Amino acid sequence: MCRHIAYVGEPVALGELLVGPEHALLRQSWDPRTQSSGVVNADGFGVGWYAEGDPVPARYRRATPIWGDLSFADLARVVRSRALLGAVRGATLPGADGEAAAAPFAAGPWLFSHNGAVTGWPGSLADAAGTLSADELLRLEARTDSALLWALVLHRLRAGDAPATALADTVREAAAAAPGSRLNLLLTDGTTVTATTWGNSLWYLTGPDRVVVASEPYDDDPLWREVPEHTLVTADRSDVTLSPLKEPSA
Repeated sequence: MCRHIAYVGEPVALGELLVGPEHALLRQSWDPRTQSSGVVNADGFGVGWYAEGDPVPARYRRATPIWGDLSFADLARVVRSRALLGAVRGATLPGADGEAAAAPFAAGPWLFSHNGAVTGWPGSLADAAGTLSADELLRLEARTDSALLWALVLHRLRAGDAPATALADTVREAAAAAPGSRLNLLLTDGTTVTATTWGNSLWYLTGPDRVVVASEPYDDDPLWREVPEHTLVTADRSDVTLSPLKEPSA
């Protein structure tokens, strides 16, 4: 289980979204309000953000709890960005992959996170993993369900699929192979945000020329809207679209 958040809009300090608000990602790491499984997300954290004029995001990831990294508090106070993706991690299974297992995962302009768990991991996704090339498998950042889901999404993106199609098809494939999985995926290229709800909560907040998509609200603003279960979200700074995600057998 994890908590994650993506933002696209006018430049803000990372801390304005991840640290400062009463129920920011920092607080959610030990006191989530809508988490369906587990309580503490202490198995690592990460944030990716975009610098002006550079389409490839920077990342800061650690294997330690976000509340124990004083350097991140300083970084978050001064680094500003027009887009970011942040996550705190509660591991599906114990492992030794360290910060490599912490979202966001990245390739080119993309940042990706998974909030949830694949049932029967790793055997349940063996057939799905078999659709990837040896090169793609060797490039997995970690031996986790989230890292493999990212590889499946990235494979589709590189084949020319739109972000919404890549996420939706990956969720349906994983849900068919591993029923009962929780598959909330979050993807951004610094301009758009694409996400799924499949087993866990998701909310969005819009404002003048900005959008936030998050596992749960970071404050009590009444404008937060909850995304229904089994929904695909596509958003940018001016619009949010919700589309139903059908069950694999439908």
